[in-house]
Amino acid sequence: MPTYRYEAVESNGKRVEGVIEAVDTSQAVSQIRQSYDVVLLLEEIKVSKTDPFEKYQKLNLKVFALMCKQFSIILKAGLPLAQTVDLVSAQISDKMLKKLLGQVSDDIANGWSLSYSFSKRGNGHLPVTFIETIRAGEESGDLVHSFERMSVYYDRMTKTRAKAISALIYPTFLTVVAVMVITVIMTYAVPIFSNTFLSMNIELPLATKIVISVSNFFSRYIWVILGFIGFALLGLKIYSNTEKGRLRMAKQWLAVPILGEIVSMISASQFSHTMSAMLSAGMPILKALDTASRSIENAYLSEQIKSVIPGVEGGRSLGECMMSCEDLPPLLVQMTAMGEATGSLESTLEIQAEYYDNEVDTLSARALSVLEPVIICVMAVFVVVILLSIYMPMFTMYGNI
Repeated sequence: MPTYRYEAVESNGKRVEGVIEAVDTSQAVSQIRQSYDVVLLLEEIKVSKTDPFEKYQKLNLKVFALMCKQFSIILKAGLPLAQTVDLVSAQISDKMLKKLLGQVSDDIANGWSLSYSFSKRGNGHLPVTFIETIRAGEESGDLVHSFERMSVYYDRMTKTRAKAISALIYPTFLTVVAVMVITVIMTYAVPIFSNTFLSMNIELPLATKIVISVSNFFSRYIWVILGFIGFALLGLKIYSNTEKGRLRMAKQWLAVPILGEIVSMISASQFSHTMSAMLSAGMPILKALDTASRSIENAYLSEQIKSVIPGVEGGRSLGECMMSCEDLPPLLVQMTAMGEATGSLESTLEIQAEYYDNEVDTLSARALSVLEPVIICVMAVFVVVILLSIYMPMFTMYGNI
């Protein structure tokens, strides 16, 4: 609840100062006028955040899905909304959500709607899909169903994301270890052998000379290389924060073999889940499309979905508009058009969501089965080449004895 500082004038002409809590400036002026004749000054007191890292905190979707489930159960039992928020807040272990629900409870006690409070207090943390679904549930008078849908939605999203991430953990670990091992060998081990060979004044094979030259380069410029990589990553991060960079990098991800297909399937799953949830909550299709586009994590595919809104607004069918989006999965476009034509768009989208969830599982397992041996083989080739280049002069030396 915003806090305002005010200056007012009493009936006897005396000036007074004070603070007041209100939903907005209009309500603040109305409350002050109940006690004083004239309001001279009214300004909001900006409260500094106690936690400087609050904006960097991430929403725990697993806990969030549980929170939605608790809301649906308690509301179904017939408890008042304010009491429901307090009960859920008492059971939540996540500090960020507990603080948020405490603020929401105060807002509801002061007459705010639940969706409005969530949108104001959770700005930057709560997903737009959640806020819009709760708003639609309030308008239709069915908050219980809205929270149930959100519970299922975020539970599925959590599992899908976890499976996709788990498929990349081991290959990433192998890659990091391989790079570290090769860097250590080239920077510290090879120079020791190269000094020994040079002191013996023997003719070195071409492969050995190349490896020693590369090793010398690494040893001499290792910090320059690391600095360059650091600046390159920083520049890439800054570029990805721009609108053009964000879209271009998101499009490039789709071109990566196997991983790009996984990203595409995850985006299709997010679109299907969100559209199904929005339409089930009674949201108009244009607003549901806007919400669904913002729920897709890949920025390029998000813009693709957003680009169909003007066409639908102009009277064209959703399926027809989506056909112009070349980078969307063809099956997603075809099934959406079929569901729209048969009047079963909501159920079709729900079936699609389950299908793409399963596809993500399958592709993740396939990616893991392909990436692991590829990384191991590449690492083995590097190590074998380095070892052979070191041992070849030794074999030559022993042969001449």
